[in-house]
Amino acid sequence: MTTTAVATATDVPVVAGFEQVSKAYGSVRAVDGLSLTLRPGETVALLGPNGAGKSTTLDLLLGLKQPDEGRVTVFGTGPREAIVAGRVGAMLQSGGLMEDVTVAELVGLACSLHPRPHPVSDVLARAGVTQIADRKVNKLSGGQAQRVRFALATAGDSDLIVLDEPTTGMDVSARQAFWATMREQADQGRTVLFATHYLEEADAIADRVLVLHRGRLLADGTAAEIKARAGARRVSFDLTGAVDETALAALPALTSLDVSGQTVRIQSSDADATVHAVYGLGLYPRNLEVAGLGLEQAFVAITEAEEAKRA
Repeated sequence: MTTTAVATATDVPVVAGFEQVSKAYGSVRAVDGLSLTLRPGETVALLGPNGAGKSTTLDLLLGLKQPDEGRVTVFGTGPREAIVAGRVGAMLQSGGLMEDVTVAELVGLACSLHPRPHPVSDVLARAGVTQIADRKVNKLSGGQAQRVRFALATAGDSDLIVLDEPTTGMDVSARQAFWATMREQADQGRTVLFATHYLEEADAIADRVLVLHRGRLLADGTAAEIKARAGARRVSFDLTGAVDETALAALPALTSLDVSGQTVRIQSSDADATVHAVYGLGLYPRNLEVAGLGLEQAFVAITEAEEAKRA
């Protein structure tokens, strides 16, 4: 008889870990008792409203700030040790690029400083900046500068890539090319952690979504799990004749109502009950659609529910 060992979550190596980490600025707790673990090959989206603690979380992960409480580890060591070893690449919003040097010179410098560098030509091609390699950095557009920052983050063979709002300023085609490259990085076993305000990117790209609010982790799961957690569903339909918003506002299980002309859009915690009541009003909805919330609506629902608890 042959026995096959089954791997458990504890058998999978830990890329990075937060253990009850807190960081305060005066009376404001930017990160509040945060615990989470990143594992190899994951593409993880970090979401949260402004002030949620996303940037501070990334700063702690990269050793740019030290926690007031708790512990942050990266590949079993402190963040700075992992970075010195070349295991972490980062693309941050803060900080500028060197001026009066060309793109190729700047990327070449980054490659020369990395313990495990990639060839400069490969880095330029991967970031889509080969054609502007001879351009001075201070002559770049916003989107081009973002691609150069990405080149610097991937100058060497890093195991963890950290990206803060990476596609800000990029056009649609550049964003698509960027995420295709990120998928390749994850497929090669690297872990990609990115903070973004583009929730459609998180929905399409991330294997896992983390929702931060006031420094706390509100949700951790796949995009589908986050949507399901929100509970509500979207109901939309068209009506003919006058629309009685007062009657619609009294529908059961209603969580939001939007009437635009003769088109009605509803969020409901019990779509079956809501639709049944619509017919009970003697209305005959046309083009009736019932669907789950998108990630953006689910994100709003989860954070608003948390705010309601604090009210």
